[in-house]
Amino acid sequence: MTTRYQVISFFEFKNMNAVGELAVVRKSLLAKLREHNFFGTILLAEEGFNSTLCGSPDNAAAFIAELEKILETKLVVKNSFSSEKILRKQEVKIKPEIVTLRQTVDIEKARDTFVKPREWNDIITRPDVFVLDTRNHYEYQSGTFRGAVDPNTEKFSDLPKYVEENLDPEKHKHIAMFCTGGIRCEKFAPYMKGLDFENVYQLEGGILKYLEEIPPEENLFEGECFVFDERRTLDANLQPALGRDHSSRHPDSDPRSGYSENMVAAEGFEPPTKGL
Repeated sequence: MTTRYQVISFFEFKNMNAVGELAVVRKSLLAKLREHNFFGTILLAEEGFNSTLCGSPDNAAAFIAELEKILETKLVVKNSFSSEKILRKQEVKIKPEIVTLRQTVDIEKARDTFVKPREWNDIITRPDVFVLDTRNHYEYQSGTFRGAVDPNTEKFSDLPKYVEENLDPEKHKHIAMFCTGGIRCEKFAPYMKGLDFENVYQLEGGILKYLEEIPPEENLFEGECFVFDERRTLDANLQPALGRDHSSRHPDSDPRSGYSENMVAAEGFEPPTKGL
């Protein structure tokens, strides 16, 4: 594969009011997208930021450094590469949440729940650990970790109902959860801690970081990783899973629907109801 584009994904929960007025931050970020010729969507909210972008590998380091100045942070970036331009808009949007859960969450409650990719296999192969895929059903169908449970949700904000109906802090003493890039778990782990689940583990950096760091012979992720862009799914080497029929995927995941540019920035994006 000829590499023409670097795909960078990043997010952070932080008090953006301390950084500056969101409208001003938005304007600065949009200017940098255009200056460095990067494409995709950045979501901003009072709780933080979330994005997946693509552009030239030659510009990536300088572009990331500029973003770090604006956002006043050191970005934790997940990288992959593509021969095609998988994102086409240049947008910065202000939202109520950077991932939509519609629940009050104290992020600080789960600072001690992170599990490094190198430690993940040991956690999820323990017989007393309930492994929860926090993604939606159509994502689960593409691929998941061995032994993981599908909550059969259509959107992230459905997950609290699944927990209410199926999990019990007295019975489920150890819960390991994962998502694509980590953002859903970083919000849902503290939610679970707030419900008195005692031992909660979340895969730091999500599936993407796991596939980046874990060699194929040790990989316990089975199938392909669904992503919200024109690549559709990635294989164990973070390469587009080409030649597969994705016609049965979730209808709003089709880039031709016009929603993919919004979806790519937020794993918890809730697509509009068909016909509305």
